[in-house]
Formats: sequence, structure tokens, C-alpha cells
Amino acid sequence: MDKLLFAIVVVAWGLTWYAIHLQVGTPPDVAIFWRFLLSAFVLGGFMGVTGRWKRVPAVAWGWIAGLGLCLFSCNFLAIYGSEAFLPSGTVSVIFSLATVFNIANLWLFFRVFPNLKTLCGGVCGVAGVVFLAVGQGSLGGSGAVPLMGIGLALLGTGLFSLGNMASRKVAACGVDTFNAVVRGMVVGTVVLAGVIVLRGDGFVLPHQGAWIGGLLYLALVGSVIAFMAYLSLVARIGADKAAYSTILSPVIALTVSSFLEHVFWNLTTLLGIGLILCGNLIVFAKLPGRWSVAVR
Repeated sequence: MDKLLFAIVVVAWGLTWYAIHLQVGTPPDVAIFWRFLLSAFVLGGFMGVTGRWKRVPAVAWGWIAGLGLCLFSCNFLAIYGSEAFLPSGTVSVIFSLATVFNIANLWLFFRVFPNLKTLCGGVCGVAGVVFLAVGQGSLGGSGAVPLMGIGLALLGTGLFSLGNMASRKVAACGVDTFNAVVRGMVVGTVVLAGVIVLRGDGFVLPHQGAWIGGLLYLALVGSVIAFMAYLSLVARIGADKAAYSTILSPVIALTVSSFLEHVFWNLTTLLGIGLILCGNLIVFAKLPGRWSVAVR
């Protein structure tokens, strides 16, 4: 089951980067508002039909608010904003650093110390995405990435990681994944509605076919299906290992770019892919001895 959830997250999120690219040009708050309004409606309807709605203890609402801010609104404002400056594949590469953020935040907030195997796999994976970025000419040289785009992408990734930490707290309060996610989406949608009103962007939905197609994919697959799979994975194997899906998803994103954004593969890119896959094997392999020792 863990492998299936992992595969769903990798493929679904690997394709979301191009779907986000299709919505560039629309104010990010408007695009994200409609995304999570539709996601919350679909998920809430499914829960109503299947009888999954449950009461949430008052103590959990603060963490659910954090979930809404960090996973379903503010993080995406930064991520969508970064795609105005960077190619979608480059943003996906930067987002893969969620693994590093999660390892650090688990230590900072929960005193969960990564073992050597997880650290080595993470370092290998991050090195791989750096090679991918260099191979695509996304970093350095004549294709220098604007610092604003890098900063926004890193901000969105950091907020995403904090949302992972909030999801652990929500789960500790006895709230299941469905009830946590749908309420988090509602909180995020309300926040985004407030941003739209303050900015005066309006709630008008663009009518272009590509934009609508991107919205449907992002709302139904990228949000409902992928987020449910990802947060279930966090609950089953931990945030540090679950976030490794964000290292592998750039392979999907850059493959799509090679066809739709005219990005070409080279030896450096292939080396990056090899390092990512190697890191993935290290993280999930069952190795005895010192590799299981926690680093303190």
C-alpha cells in the first residue's frame, strides 16, 4: 500500500507543475481560490455520501488553521508566484527540497532524529535534482534564475513543510486525514477569498480551455487525490520519507517539459535522474546495522 500511495503522489504532483504553468497570467490568488473551492466541494461531497464527516475536537482547530495556511493557501501563493519567474520544471526541482525542510523541522519541533540511511538518501536525491537543474540550464550560466523566483519557490516549500508538521499535530488530536484535509481546504479557501477582496482581483473565472483543464486537474487530481495520498503516506511512514516523493516528481515534470516546453535531456540530466533513483533506493531499502542508527 505504501508503494501505491507513493506512486500516486509522484505521478500526480509531477504533472501539476505544467498544469500550474497553464494558469500563469491569472492572479495566483484567483487561480488557487477556485482550485481549492472545487477541491473542498468534491471532497466534502464524497465524505457526505460515504458518511465520513466527524466532529473535530476544539484543540485541533488551531492546527487545522495552520494546515489551511501552509498547505492550501499561502504556500501556493508563493509557488504560483515563482512560476511567473521560473520554468515549471525548475520550480519542481526547488520544491523537492521539502525533504530537507522536513528533516530539519522534524528535529526542531518533534526531536525526531533522522538515521544515516535517510540522511544519505536525502543528500543523494538533492544532489540529483541539482544535476537535473544544471543539465536543463535552469541554474547558472546564461540561463540564470531570477532571485525573486528562487525566493518564492523556497518560501512555498518551507510553508509546505510546516504544513506537514501541522498535519502530525492534527493526527495526534485524533482527527482522520479526510476530516483534516477538507477543513484545511475550507480554511485555505476563506483566506484566499480575503486576499482576493483586499487586492481587488475579482472572482471571475477565465474561460480558456487550457486554463479550465488545468483547474480541473489541479483540483481533482493534484489536490484531492494527491493530497489524500500524501498525508496518508505521512501518517504511515513519516514526513521525512513521504516528502521524498517531492524529489522524484521533478523527473515527471521535466519529462513533460521535454515535450511541451521544449526542454532537452543531456548527460548531466541523466546523471541527476540516476542520483535521484539511487537516493530513493537508499531511503526505502532495509539495511541493518549502523545505517539504522539515528543521528543526534
